[in-house]
Amino acid sequence: MNKEIKVFALGGLLEVGKNCYCIEHDDKIYIIDAGILFPDSHLPGVDYVIPDFTYLKDNQDKIVGLFITHGHEDHIGGIPYLLKQVNINKIYASGIAVDLIKTKLIDFPEISEPVIINYNSDSKFTFGTVEISFIRLNHSIPDEHAIVFKSPEGTILHTGDYKIDFTPVGPKAEYEKLTQLACEGVDLMLSDSTNAMSEGFSKSESVVGDSINDLFSHIEGRAIIATFASNLYRISQIVDASVANGRHIAVFGRSMENMIEVGRKCGYINSKENIFVDPEDINNYPMNEITLLCTGSQGEPMAALSRVANGSHKYIQLIPGDTVIFSSSPIPGNAEGVNKTINALHKAGCEVIVNSPINDTHTTGHANQGELKLMHSLVKPKYFMPIHGEFSMLKVHAKLANQIGCPKENIFVMKNGQVLHLNKETCYVEGEVPSGVTYIEGTRIGDITKTVIEERRILENEGLFALVFTLNKETFEQVCDPQVVSRGFIYLKENEELTHYLADDAKNYLNSLLEKSHDFDELKAKIEEHVDNEVKTKTDRSPMVMAIFMFLKQ
Repeated sequence: MNKEIKVFALGGLLEVGKNCYCIEHDDKIYIIDAGILFPDSHLPGVDYVIPDFTYLKDNQDKIVGLFITHGHEDHIGGIPYLLKQVNINKIYASGIAVDLIKTKLIDFPEISEPVIINYNSDSKFTFGTVEISFIRLNHSIPDEHAIVFKSPEGTILHTGDYKIDFTPVGPKAEYEKLTQLACEGVDLMLSDSTNAMSEGFSKSESVVGDSINDLFSHIEGRAIIATFASNLYRISQIVDASVANGRHIAVFGRSMENMIEVGRKCGYINSKENIFVDPEDINNYPMNEITLLCTGSQGEPMAALSRVANGSHKYIQLIPGDTVIFSSSPIPGNAEGVNKTINALHKAGCEVIVNSPINDTHTTGHANQGELKLMHSLVKPKYFMPIHGEFSMLKVHAKLANQIGCPKENIFVMKNGQVLHLNKETCYVEGEVPSGVTYIEGTRIGDITKTVIEERRILENEGLFALVFTLNKETFEQVCDPQVVSRGFIYLKENEELTHYLADDAKNYLNSLLEKSHDFDELKAKIEEHVDNEVKTKTDRSPMVMAIFMFLKQ
């Protein structure tokens, strides 16, 4: 039998985030990216979501290394948590991604830093019959590379995140390498689907830079600008616009500070040392000579711009005449928070500028439909697997690939854990590896289960209803009526009739149970189920119901 290549995702399919893809060949595993997913309101208390690395833990002796496409959190944020669980001897990353990984690992002193190999677009690594090389593409952060996996059984191209930008801020993409690879033959392409729902072509990053510079030239007061800390090219353009217009820059937000520090170290932010000023010194400069660069473009409650808008920031107090620029667009689900921040800024007398056809303050770092089609036309893969996207994005990307000429039977829309087999004759889906999610809360990994998350959701949405039963320790008789506790469910004083009914009913039900059993684990489960049904019948709500037993000596 011919040897086969197995391709599967531990994260990044049917979701936007926690990208982690694996290629398994000849009893060796090549990991591409290890990212995190930022939780939404449906995951209360959770800081990050990472892939379930069980398969890698069980097969760590097969791992060749971890190959990083670029330095965004949804591609490198899971590295410390991966290293805590799995022995990874080598990480292959490029340019700024190396420094971002090293900076990230500083916060995890218990981890022994692996060997980090800094590759560039000319690098090639050989592992037996496998060769791995790289193709520079454009994204919103420097040093984004597609990864090429060549073996006797087939050639695989993993594009990473990219956009087609003919006038990029940084180095141009190596399109000639893509066409050369197409001539050699690409058996399977894995490609970013984040913007598969967006028609046409995205704007060039250089257009946004020109627009920001033009805006700064017309602002008479302070310029307050918010953007993604991960968008280094945008930050670089904001710095350049500030310098060109005689403005000093104060930076707010730890993630923004870290990115600027790394960007300056790597040479992507070129400015004199004195252009940056300490936050506490911003009032020492004329208002038309200061730029305040903030996190919080998505309305995050604790981010710098949100605290500025609600008046709780330590250093920035809004004054009429301030101009606030959102160099971003709301991520789906964040529009309410962004609008709340914008309204607060308007109330404080600020002029607020958002991305629009009039003001080009933002562009995406991901390929729109026209760019996705162009990538397929350049590469001409035999088989295609859309990655990095929700189900609808993957389906649309699959449709686009078919329009360009890839047969439907050669396109594989998959989910995390499913295994795609590639050999010289065919490509097919068969089998699964363990996949799922692991919740990170503080320093704890995997302690938070789906059951805990569900309980938190119930508490958040429906509240708590508890009954405290006091029993004689020797006779097991109830010595008083149950005490009722309600948090976020009903106000007891305004619902005395309902409260008395539920307490009396629960007391009588418990008495009937005590006649048959004194197994209080069993009693607790039965009384909670009974009260839950009564509460739902009477109120059409389902709070978390708890039965608590206290015992008194005679």
